[in-house]
Amino acid sequence: MNLGPLERAIMDVVWDAKKSLLIREIQEQLNEGAEKPLAYTTIQTVAERLVRKGLLSRAPERKAFRYGAARSRAEHLTELMLDALAESPDRSPVLTRFAQSVDLDDALRLLDELARRAGRGPAEQPPGWVPPPGPSD
Repeated sequence: MNLGPLERAIMDVVWDAKKSLLIREIQEQLNEGAEKPLAYTTIQTVAERLVRKGLLSRAPERKAFRYGAARSRAEHLTELMLDALAESPDRSPVLTRFAQSVDLDDALRLLDELARRAGRGPAEQPPGWVPPPGPSD
């Protein structure tokens, strides 16, 4: 599911947060350095839309709600990639083009993961290859 610009901005704020956020906290981050500040009600409306789409969860706190990501950024992007792949009746050309287009380090990381999935261990690396830093590095 593709996101509009404000939906994406809200999700980026929530994904980057260490905890769930109030609308006011999301608003502060979105409006930081903005030429035209966004209204509280605009952000609240879009956040509620993201709850209905299953991207945000919300929990009551006094007279407000705290919003948190219902799934990680990686899970969301994986869903987008799989949705895009599902649109093709013949996946082979799409996968081939993708394999030819990704950065070499990403291609090698993907090969390692596919080899692990197939139960064959990591793919053989070229001499001197240093694995790129992972998401937690």
